Amino acid sequence: MATSTAPDYRLDGFTAATAEVERDFLNATFSDDSFVPLAAHHSQGGRDSYLLFFDRSATWGIPGSPAYVALHLHRDADLGTFRFSQETHPLVPLGQRWLIEQGCPPDGIGLTNTHGLKPADPLTTLLEDLLRTGPGDRYEVLDHYTDDEETWALLRDADPDLAELPYRVFLEEVSFQGNTYTFREGTFATADAADDWLYDRDTPLPLAPAPALTRAEAAVTRSPRTSDRSAVLPNPVTTARSAASAEAARPGRGRS
Repeated sequence: MATSTAPDYRLDGFTAATAEVERDFLNATFSDDSFVPLAAHHSQGGRDSYLLFFDRSATWGIPGSPAYVALHLHRDADLGTFRFSQETHPLVPLGQRWLIEQGCPPDGIGLTNTHGLKPADPLTTLLEDLLRTGPGDRYEVLDHYTDDEETWALLRDADPDLAELPYRVFLEEVSFQGNTYTFREGTFATADAADDWLYDRDTPLPLAPAPALTRAEAAVTRSPRTSDRSAVLPNPVTTARSAASAEAARPGRGRS
Protein backbone atom coordinates (compact mmCIF):
# COMPACT_ATOMS: atom_id res chain seq x y z
CA MET A 1 0.00 0.00 0.00
CA ALA A 2 1.27 3.45 -0.85
CA THR A 3 1.50 5.96 1.95
CA SER A 4 1.21 9.72 1.68
CA THR A 5 4.27 11.73 2.66
CA ALA A 6 4.09 15.38 3.65
CA PRO A 7 5.05 17.61 0.70
CA ASP A 8 8.59 18.98 0.89
CA TYR A 9 8.11 22.62 -0.07
CA ARG A 10 11.48 23.66 1.43
CA LEU A 11 10.12 27.00 2.61
CA ASP A 12 11.69 27.17 6.06
CA GLY A 13 12.90 30.74 6.54
CA PHE A 14 10.87 32.04 3.59
CA THR A 15 7.66 34.05 3.58
CA ALA A 16 5.24 34.75 0.75
CA ALA A 17 6.31 37.70 -1.40
CA THR A 18 2.90 39.37 -1.04
CA ALA A 19 -0.33 38.89 0.87
CA GLU A 20 -1.93 37.71 -2.36
CA VAL A 21 0.75 35.06 -2.85
CA GLU A 22 0.24 33.90 0.73
CA ARG A 23 -3.52 33.62 0.25
CA ASP A 24 -3.20 31.80 -3.06
CA PHE A 25 -0.61 29.39 -1.68
CA LEU A 26 -2.82 28.52 1.28
CA ASN A 27 -5.70 27.86 -1.12
CA ALA A 28 -3.53 25.77 -3.45
CA THR A 29 -2.19 23.60 -0.62
CA PHE A 30 -5.32 23.48 1.54
CA SER A 31 -5.75 19.74 0.98
CA ASP A 32 -2.06 18.84 0.83
CA ASP A 33 -2.53 16.19 3.50
CA SER A 34 -4.05 14.26 0.57
CA PHE A 35 -1.10 14.94 -1.75
CA VAL A 36 0.93 11.87 -2.72
CA PRO A 37 4.39 12.98 -3.94
CA LEU A 38 5.19 11.50 -7.35
CA ALA A 39 8.16 13.54 -8.58
CA ALA A 40 10.34 16.41 -7.41
CA HIS A 41 13.29 18.43 -8.65
CA HIS A 42 15.10 21.09 -6.61
CA SER A 43 17.51 23.32 -8.52
CA GLN A 44 21.09 23.71 -7.44
CA GLY A 45 21.21 26.51 -4.90
CA GLY A 46 17.57 26.02 -3.99
CA ARG A 47 16.15 28.81 -6.14
CA ASP A 48 13.42 26.67 -7.72
CA SER A 49 11.47 23.54 -6.84
CA TYR A 50 9.31 21.55 -9.24
CA LEU A 51 6.83 19.17 -7.62
CA LEU A 52 4.22 16.73 -8.92
CA PHE A 53 1.54 15.21 -6.69
CA PHE A 54 -1.47 12.97 -6.92
CA ASP A 55 -4.32 14.62 -5.02
CA ARG A 56 -6.38 11.88 -3.40
CA SER A 57 -9.08 14.38 -2.45
CA ALA A 58 -9.95 14.78 -6.15
CA THR A 59 -11.66 11.40 -5.93
CA TRP A 60 -14.38 12.99 -3.81
CA GLY A 61 -14.45 16.35 -5.57
CA ILE A 62 -16.30 17.56 -8.66
CA PRO A 63 -16.78 14.60 -11.05
CA GLY A 64 -14.21 14.62 -13.82
CA SER A 65 -11.75 16.90 -12.03
CA PRO A 66 -8.04 16.30 -12.74
CA ALA A 67 -6.15 14.59 -9.94
CA TYR A 68 -2.53 15.61 -10.57
CA VAL A 69 -1.12 18.81 -9.07
CA ALA A 70 2.01 20.40 -10.56
CA LEU A 71 3.67 23.08 -8.45
CA HIS A 72 6.59 25.40 -9.21
CA LEU A 73 8.12 27.29 -6.28
CA HIS A 74 10.50 30.20 -6.89
CA ARG A 75 12.54 31.57 -3.98
CA ASP A 76 14.39 34.86 -3.58
CA ALA A 77 17.15 34.11 -1.10
CA ASP A 78 18.14 37.77 -0.80
CA LEU A 79 14.66 38.84 0.25
CA GLY A 80 13.71 35.60 1.97
CA THR A 81 10.48 35.40 -0.04
CA PHE A 82 8.84 32.98 -2.42
CA ARG A 83 6.36 32.97 -5.26
CA PHE A 84 4.69 30.02 -6.92
CA SER A 85 2.62 28.84 -9.84
CA GLN A 86 0.39 25.79 -9.88
CA GLU A 87 -1.79 23.82 -12.29
CA THR A 88 -3.85 20.64 -12.15
CA HIS A 89 -3.62 18.04 -14.91
CA PRO A 90 -5.50 14.87 -15.86
CA LEU A 91 -2.44 12.84 -16.90
CA VAL A 92 1.05 12.50 -15.45
CA PRO A 93 2.90 13.45 -18.69
CA LEU A 94 0.87 16.66 -18.94
CA GLY A 95 1.86 17.62 -15.40
CA GLN A 96 5.49 16.85 -16.14
CA ARG A 97 5.25 18.78 -19.41
CA TRP A 98 3.99 21.88 -17.62
CA LEU A 99 6.82 21.69 -15.08
CA ILE A 100 9.34 21.43 -17.92
CA GLU A 101 7.78 24.55 -19.46
CA GLN A 102 8.35 26.32 -16.13
CA GLY A 103 12.07 25.56 -16.38
CA CYS A 104 12.50 22.08 -14.90
CA PRO A 105 15.14 19.98 -16.68
CA PRO A 106 13.33 17.26 -18.68
CA ASP A 107 15.41 14.56 -17.02
CA GLY A 108 14.77 15.99 -13.55
CA ILE A 109 11.09 15.24 -13.17
CA GLY A 110 10.95 11.46 -13.51
CA LEU A 111 8.64 9.68 -11.10
CA THR A 112 10.19 8.81 -7.75
CA ASN A 113 7.18 7.08 -6.24
CA THR A 114 8.35 3.47 -6.60
CA HIS A 115 5.24 1.52 -5.56
CA GLY A 116 3.37 -0.48 -8.14
CA LEU A 117 2.26 0.18 -11.67
CA LYS A 118 4.63 -0.20 -14.61
CA PRO A 119 4.17 0.47 -18.33
CA ALA A 120 2.59 -2.55 -19.98
CA ASP A 121 4.55 -2.17 -23.21
CA PRO A 122 7.26 -0.05 -24.89
CA LEU A 123 4.67 1.97 -26.81
CA THR A 124 3.19 3.22 -23.55
CA THR A 125 6.57 4.53 -22.44
CA LEU A 126 7.32 6.13 -25.81
CA LEU A 127 3.96 7.91 -26.11
CA GLU A 128 4.28 9.29 -22.59
CA ASP A 129 7.79 10.51 -23.34
CA LEU A 130 6.65 12.21 -26.54
CA LEU A 131 3.76 13.94 -24.79
CA ARG A 132 5.95 15.00 -21.88
CA THR A 133 8.89 16.40 -23.86
CA GLY A 134 7.45 17.65 -27.18
CA PRO A 135 7.89 21.33 -28.15
CA GLY A 136 6.16 23.66 -25.72
CA ASP A 137 3.77 25.11 -28.29
CA ARG A 138 2.81 21.80 -29.90
CA TYR A 139 -0.19 20.76 -27.79
CA GLU A 140 -3.26 22.62 -26.58
CA VAL A 141 -5.47 20.85 -24.03
CA LEU A 142 -9.10 21.29 -25.07
CA ASP A 143 -10.91 18.97 -22.70
CA HIS A 144 -10.43 16.13 -20.25
CA TYR A 145 -12.29 13.88 -17.84
CA THR A 146 -11.29 11.65 -14.94
CA ASP A 147 -13.40 9.04 -13.22
CA ASP A 148 -12.88 5.77 -11.38
CA GLU A 149 -12.52 3.82 -14.60
CA GLU A 150 -10.95 6.16 -17.09
CA THR A 151 -9.02 9.33 -17.70
CA TRP A 152 -8.79 10.94 -21.11
CA ALA A 153 -7.49 14.21 -22.50
CA LEU A 154 -8.41 15.82 -25.82
CA LEU A 155 -5.58 17.88 -27.31
CA ARG A 156 -4.99 19.84 -30.48
CA ASP A 157 -1.63 18.98 -32.06
CA ALA A 158 -0.03 21.90 -33.89
CA ASP A 159 2.51 19.73 -35.74
CA PRO A 160 2.04 20.77 -39.41
CA ASP A 161 2.76 17.21 -40.54
CA LEU A 162 -0.40 16.10 -38.72
CA ALA A 163 -2.70 18.84 -40.03
CA GLU A 164 -5.22 16.37 -41.48
CA LEU A 165 -5.78 14.72 -38.10
CA PRO A 166 -4.79 17.37 -35.56
CA TYR A 167 -7.08 16.34 -32.70
CA ARG A 168 -5.61 13.77 -30.36
CA VAL A 169 -7.25 11.75 -27.61
CA PHE A 170 -4.83 10.35 -25.05
CA LEU A 171 -6.21 7.56 -22.89
CA GLU A 172 -4.66 5.51 -20.15
CA GLU A 173 -5.80 2.08 -18.97
CA VAL A 174 -4.72 0.46 -15.72
CA SER A 175 -4.73 -3.28 -15.01
CA PHE A 176 -4.61 -3.82 -11.27
CA GLN A 177 -4.41 -7.56 -11.80
CA GLY A 178 -1.11 -7.16 -13.59
CA ASN A 179 -0.08 -3.89 -11.90
CA THR A 180 0.47 -2.38 -15.33
CA TYR A 181 -0.99 0.43 -17.42
CA THR A 182 -1.22 1.29 -21.10
CA PHE A 183 -1.22 4.70 -22.79
CA ARG A 184 -2.66 5.19 -26.27
CA GLU A 185 -3.17 8.05 -28.74
CA GLY A 186 -6.21 8.36 -31.00
CA THR A 187 -6.47 10.69 -34.02
CA PHE A 188 -9.42 12.72 -35.31
CA ALA A 189 -10.01 15.34 -38.00
CA THR A 190 -12.19 17.54 -35.80
CA ALA A 191 -12.81 18.14 -32.13
CA ASP A 192 -16.45 17.19 -32.62
CA ALA A 193 -15.46 13.83 -34.09
CA ALA A 194 -13.25 13.17 -31.08
CA ASP A 195 -16.02 14.21 -28.71
CA ASP A 196 -18.52 11.96 -30.49
CA TRP A 197 -16.17 9.00 -30.17
CA LEU A 198 -15.61 9.68 -26.49
CA TYR A 199 -19.35 9.69 -25.93
CA ASP A 200 -20.44 6.79 -28.15
CA ARG A 201 -17.52 4.31 -27.98
CA ASP A 202 -19.16 2.22 -30.71
CA THR A 203 -15.94 1.81 -32.73
CA PRO A 204 -12.33 1.11 -31.73
CA LEU A 205 -10.13 4.09 -30.97
CA PRO A 206 -8.56 5.22 -34.30
CA LEU A 207 -4.97 4.87 -33.20
CA ALA A 208 -2.18 7.11 -34.39
CA PRO A 209 0.61 5.32 -36.28
CA ALA A 210 3.00 3.92 -33.71
CA PRO A 211 6.26 5.91 -33.51
CA ALA A 212 9.34 3.95 -34.46
CA LEU A 213 10.93 2.20 -31.49
CA THR A 214 14.67 1.87 -31.20
CA ARG A 215 16.07 -1.12 -29.38
CA ALA A 216 17.08 1.15 -26.50
CA GLU A 217 13.61 2.68 -26.28
CA ALA A 218 11.99 -0.74 -26.28
CA ALA A 219 14.02 -1.63 -23.19
CA VAL A 220 13.14 1.51 -21.29
CA THR A 221 10.54 1.46 -18.52
CA ARG A 222 9.52 4.51 -16.60
CA SER A 223 9.63 4.74 -12.83
CA PRO A 224 6.60 2.75 -11.63
CA ARG A 225 3.57 4.39 -10.15
CA THR A 226 1.84 3.62 -6.93
CA SER A 227 -0.49 0.64 -7.09
CA ASP A 228 -2.75 1.86 -4.28
CA ARG A 229 -6.18 2.50 -5.82
CA SER A 230 -6.61 5.50 -3.52
CA ALA A 231 -3.34 6.98 -4.75
CA VAL A 232 -3.70 6.74 -8.53
CA LEU A 233 -6.97 6.71 -10.42
CA PRO A 234 -7.52 3.81 -12.85
CA ASN A 235 -7.73 4.86 -16.48
CA PRO A 236 -9.08 2.32 -19.01
CA VAL A 237 -8.45 2.93 -22.70
CA THR A 238 -11.04 1.75 -25.20
CA THR A 239 -13.57 -0.30 -23.26
CA ALA A 240 -17.01 1.26 -23.24
CA ARG A 241 -18.24 2.84 -20.06
CA SER A 242 -21.64 2.16 -18.60
CA ALA A 243 -24.48 4.32 -19.89
CA ALA A 244 -24.79 6.01 -16.50
CA SER A 245 -21.11 6.89 -16.47
CA ALA A 246 -21.22 8.24 -20.02
CA GLU A 247 -24.25 10.39 -19.31
CA ALA A 248 -22.57 11.80 -16.21
CA ALA A 249 -19.45 12.69 -18.17
CA ARG A 250 -21.14 14.31 -21.18
CA PRO A 251 -22.31 17.58 -19.54
CA GLY A 252 -18.83 18.24 -18.16
CA ARG A 253 -17.11 18.17 -21.53
CA GLY A 254 -18.30 21.47 -22.97
CA ARG A 255 -15.81 23.55 -24.91
CA SER A 256 -16.06 27.24 -25.62
